[in-house]
Amino acid sequence: MNCGIMGIGTYIPNAWMTAEEISNKSKIPENIIIEKFGLFKKPIPRENDTPSYMGIKAAEKAITDAGISPKEIDVVIWVGGQHKDYLSWISSIKIANEIGAINACGFDMSSLCCSMVSGVEVAKSLLVTNKKYNTILLVSGSRDVDFVDYTNPETAFLIDVGAGGSAMVIRKNYNKNVILGSSIKCDGTFAESCIVEYGAAKHWPIKNEEVNKINYGIKDVESFKEKLGTKTIDNFEKVVKESLKYSGMTESDIDYLAMLHFKKSAHNNCLDRLHLNADKTTYLSEYGHVGQNDQILSIELGLKSGKIKDGSNVVMVGAGLGFIWAATVIAWGNYLNRYKQERENII
Repeated sequence: MNCGIMGIGTYIPNAWMTAEEISNKSKIPENIIIEKFGLFKKPIPRENDTPSYMGIKAAEKAITDAGISPKEIDVVIWVGGQHKDYLSWISSIKIANEIGAINACGFDMSSLCCSMVSGVEVAKSLLVTNKKYNTILLVSGSRDVDFVDYTNPETAFLIDVGAGGSAMVIRKNYNKNVILGSSIKCDGTFAESCIVEYGAAKHWPIKNEEVNKINYGIKDVESFKEKLGTKTIDNFEKVVKESLKYSGMTESDIDYLAMLHFKKSAHNNCLDRLHLNADKTTYLSEYGHVGQNDQILSIELGLKSGKIKDGSNVVMVGAGLGFIWAATVIAWGNYLNRYKQERENII
């Protein structure tokens, strides 16, 4: 039983912060932001760009791309940020109502910036195991940029974080853009390393002097940096190779790597580990890190540039604070044509 991607969509706010503006806020030289952080500009939210609004706009595009009615959607899964429109709130139900998915149930899940990639595995599992479900919408919106303190050098690695939304329609027995193997790895030793400490249950009710502290912070900077430096690229490599293994492939079969935005050196290191050239991915220097939306944005850009074609093996890979790494392989294009060609080659 195949599960394939029928349609994708993104929403990018029409408001931007340039490298120069980031430099002015952070006091990091503009050339360092461009060359080291790999960032020319990033989208930032306007007043009405709540996470659910951005998700709704992306979902509408994905549904149009899929060529279906929203009434055909059986499940809406929110895979966006935990920083939602309201505290203790379910985004998926709001979105289902707004887009006209009147027959859908919904729930929210999160692995932070890894949510879209791990959500693909959850959606596929639901479709395979539940006879009632045929079509699932994954939808995301992220504005964790609200928590970035540009004056804190300890969290400077987060200055590329922007805002946006994305969505994906997945259908059972759909033989295009078929979802193959996945891999997810976690490391709980990072669980409380980089967090937004104030404004949540551990510090409730919030005090007046804590309002300006609702930002990302790191408790043990040296330990965090050491663990991140020794583990993150290794685990990127592991989940990519494991997802390929489960798909009957190796890294030599990768045609396109749809991955999150991070600093240029880490990006290049990841490509080197997988023996990939830069033309097999898209570096999001014009967008930065738009949370769990990076992979869908990368696929859109890859399709537009011609890097992704019918028959391409696409690997989505991401990472979320906490820490979690995940990868999923997509056989892009007509899956039946692929096997027809393979049989013809054998004959």
